[in-house]
Amino acid sequence: MCRREEPLPARPLRWSLPTLRGVPRNAPFMESQMKIEKNASDVLIIGGGTAGCYCAIKLAEEDPSLRITIVEKANIKRSGCLAAGVNALNAYISEGHVPQDYVDYASNDANGIVRSDLLLSMSEHLNDVTHDLEKRGLVILKDENGKYVTRGWRNLKINGENIKVILADGVKQHKNIKVLNHVNVTDLKWADNSEGEMSKENHLETRRISGAYGFSVNEKTAYDFSARAVLIATGGAAGLYKPNNPGFSRHKMWYPPFNTGAGYAMGILAGAEMTTFEMRFIALRCKDTIAPTGTIAQGVHAKQLNSLGQVYETEYGLRTSERCYGTVEENRKGHGPCYLGTVGISSDQEQDLYKAYLNMAPSQTLKWIEDGKGPSAYNVEVEGTEPYIVGGHTASGFWIDNSRRTSLKGLFAAGDVAGGAPQKYVTGALAEAEIAAEGILQFLKGEEINGCHAELVSASPFEAYEKYLSNAKTELTIEQLEEAMQKVMDEYAGGIRTDYIYNESRLEIARVKIGELQKILPTLAASDMDELLRIYEIRERLIVCKVLIEHLLARKETRWHSFGENADYPETNPEFKKYVNSIMGENGEVKILFRELI
Repeated sequence: MCRREEPLPARPLRWSLPTLRGVPRNAPFMESQMKIEKNASDVLIIGGGTAGCYCAIKLAEEDPSLRITIVEKANIKRSGCLAAGVNALNAYISEGHVPQDYVDYASNDANGIVRSDLLLSMSEHLNDVTHDLEKRGLVILKDENGKYVTRGWRNLKINGENIKVILADGVKQHKNIKVLNHVNVTDLKWADNSEGEMSKENHLETRRISGAYGFSVNEKTAYDFSARAVLIATGGAAGLYKPNNPGFSRHKMWYPPFNTGAGYAMGILAGAEMTTFEMRFIALRCKDTIAPTGTIAQGVHAKQLNSLGQVYETEYGLRTSERCYGTVEENRKGHGPCYLGTVGISSDQEQDLYKAYLNMAPSQTLKWIEDGKGPSAYNVEVEGTEPYIVGGHTASGFWIDNSRRTSLKGLFAAGDVAGGAPQKYVTGALAEAEIAAEGILQFLKGEEINGCHAELVSASPFEAYEKYLSNAKTELTIEQLEEAMQKVMDEYAGGIRTDYIYNESRLEIARVKIGELQKILPTLAASDMDELLRIYEIRERLIVCKVLIEHLLARKETRWHSFGENADYPETNPEFKKYVNSIMGENGEVKILFRELI
């Protein structure tokens, strides 16, 4: 990271402090300390992870004349959820099954709150994108008959340490794709497509997303992006809650700590409709290493055991949320620690586990080696993680149609940031990226671009960047504000401390406290671009927290144990077999919408 040699001098401002919704439209111009670069393209892709890279590849293959820009705050070669690799493709339609089977599985696991239309269109693409990935160089294990080695009817075993590198290399093959690494996007840009004055009632109907704003995380450069269509593929949100591990190990978590809900936040601030944030995801993971447990449970058919040696998983249910819930309840009863029963597995099975974890979570293999004995000698202790908001495992995210268009014209979403279709995993993200590419191409063909009639409504956040860089240092640090946010969410919004349980009284306290932290946020100071990045990551998380709290309050039932454990309403209520959606208004208030199942 580049560091500024000396701090910038503080300068008086000629305008009031910007709100979290951006700089006031008529704010006077402040001389910039940052270099401003403009980028124009046909398609802007925000986020260079799995979905972002694959959508760019598909667009470039279909139309080589398109100008495509991928913006990634890290580097597309090793960014996103696949940065460290993966040892299986968890979404595949094996022989004897059809796409509807996957829809049924995902719908049952989410207790009915899914978009069946989105799940079906995704499932119909799963096998095609798998075969395409294999042609690009992914090693999928095969048996002596040349057939894929399956792990259950939905999973394929792979050697996936280099899966993200394969996607990044695919992007590099196309000259019409421009990649900007180490650039953080913070806000969407939009214009008004209507004629005449825009009314409060129809402002979202006439709003057209026309680009985005961001800054370099290394250099003092701000970016103004313009595009005919925009895809958000930034992933979900980690770091909202206090994590399992403290101190220097706090970022040893299940979901990438760099996925901060940026896409959610910029969509929320632009007025996009969101869905099902209250279906949080809490992963059941190997204790301390936070390595995935499915590799053990499915790979060697290990059962969940309590400290008495009793199999408890069948008592609570086998849905994803119920596996976590059962572990929590057994610990609350004093029957912990809880384990995956691996004692007695064969030496071949043990070696397979060593290799599998080296493909995605080396810390687990290293732990066994350091202990001097492997899983055949002792059971693997498990625990639940802190809650995440992630549309790849639950239904949380942007409200989209079957072309992966959001509620805002010109804006698309794919992968973990898109809502409605849980259990996406890797191939589901690729499938949605391919569908989004098809939708974007159709949108561009049918769209008449006439900038003369489009009035730019959103203002750039460049002066807000400058404000953080010129703020005087206070006693409150960026890290302290982040810890304060996580403490609030942990104690009052159903974190690990309360066994994921919340009630209305606690949530109302969380609502107030998160609001107070949002008011403090503009006083933070950044001494360099890296610190500016960290401030905006907290800003994004706070926005997601605010919406999440309102969703938790709105669903007055417990439909998913642990994922949404509402102490005031501990039972499932048939009246709430519907979607809880939301839109943030111009005043920053979150409006809840209830939509019937599709």
